[in-house]
Amino acid sequence: MKAELKGTGVALATPMNEDYTIDYPSLGKLLDHITGGNADYIVVQGTTGESPVFSWNEKLEILQFVIDHLNGSKPVVFGLGGNNTFDLIEKSRELKDFKIAAILSASPYYNKPSQAGIIRHYQLLADAFPHPIILYNVPSRTASNIAAGSTLELAKHPNIVAVKEASGDLSQCEEINKNRPADFILLSGDDGLAYEIIKMGGEGVISVIGNIMPKAFTEMVNTTIKGDFTSANRMNEDLRIVYKMLSEEGNPSSLKAGLEAIDLCKRTVKPPLFDASDALVAKWKRVFK
Repeated sequence: MKAELKGTGVALATPMNEDYTIDYPSLGKLLDHITGGNADYIVVQGTTGESPVFSWNEKLEILQFVIDHLNGSKPVVFGLGGNNTFDLIEKSRELKDFKIAAILSASPYYNKPSQAGIIRHYQLLADAFPHPIILYNVPSRTASNIAAGSTLELAKHPNIVAVKEASGDLSQCEEINKNRPADFILLSGDDGLAYEIIKMGGEGVISVIGNIMPKAFTEMVNTTIKGDFTSANRMNEDLRIVYKMLSEEGNPSSLKAGLEAIDLCKRTVKPPLFDASDALVAKWKRVFK
């Protein structure tokens, strides 16, 4: 089962109509595009999927649609994180019968617990969650870092199987990589650092770019995993312009501009996010000419 979480996971965008309802036909088309590009698994309702703006019922509807559409062809990971530990435990009970490989859980934001608080939060979740947990460290969004020592302590729990490291701190990733249990998975949470993290020993990435360029990015990831660093580095350098464009007007607005440029979905994002500019859509179209 842990093997399902290696390679290229794609943090799935959520296509929307202009009235902010979910555009399920476009979601199906996007899934086909991603799986056709050989991505290894799909992550539903993470940051890229605009998880903060959907109700719990909407999240479950999206999850069920993805599971049904994939029909077992790819593993599915579901995003369930936040800063109310016991509310997350309550919600997780509703996930018991969903066919998911793991739960991606971002660390608590806004109330900024200490490292001891972060450890206890995740231990309580791991004791209660019906599916394995991928820790998600993204301090640029949560305002608190899961220190390497905390990750390594949590890696001892049998229901915590991986970390998505999006701290941008390669020395922290090195420390985790050198000291983690053999069966604990290190994943990059940053497309632009995936090559470096896999090269040091990480097993994969949960990516944004995989929505729009799944084949090229998955090939780079797999080539790095195989140890052909010369070829992988060349592929990675070719993708740098796309990494940069994905952050020009924020994620997922920039991504959806690109998806509109290749007719996979509208650029619509739900407030408080703001739709990408016409200029960025035009820039994406030039990239894909």
